[in-house]
Amino acid sequence: MIRTTTSLLGITLFCGAAFCADAPTVGQVLDEQFRNADREITSAVEAMPADKMNFAPTAGEFQGVRTFAQQAKHLATYIYIASSAVLQQKPPVDIGAGDNGPDSVRTKEQIVDYVKGAFAYGHKALLSVTEKNQMDLVQFEGRPMQRIGAAVFMMYHNFDHYGQIVEYLRMNRIIPPASRGRGQ
Repeated sequence: MIRTTTSLLGITLFCGAAFCADAPTVGQVLDEQFRNADREITSAVEAMPADKMNFAPTAGEFQGVRTFAQQAKHLATYIYIASSAVLQQKPPVDIGAGDNGPDSVRTKEQIVDYVKGAFAYGHKALLSVTEKNQMDLVQFEGRPMQRIGAAVFMMYHNFDHYGQIVEYLRMNRIIPPASRGRGQ
């Protein structure tokens, strides 16, 4: 009887601890989703050969579109802009004058580093979002917006440009890393 009681007590304590684990914060939930974007976008940018970074389609209705490098830099720039709004800070790097990133970022290595830096800053920003501060107004592109709105914008905007990045990879006969082994 004592052995059974001790065993039940141990199981109850173990199971109770599992169910009482801290629930994730709002920021942790957002950041978990952002990790998917980070993984897929960063690997896609890394997959484009250095000599194709300035590729832009020319046939059809593509006149004047951004190059692959400009797509990657634009995406990263908006991560910096939205993260800065969430954190209420200035970006930690030069993001250039417009929304296409700094002119000084030109080589594949520089572009990959700029994208990786943006995602690192994005993770920091998202992890700062809490239940208490998520509805606070922050300045995003000169207008007030709830902190969580700027955070969510950062995530969905990425995939607008990720779709274009994927198309550019495929136009160059490169299977995006996220599609490899999935029927491609």
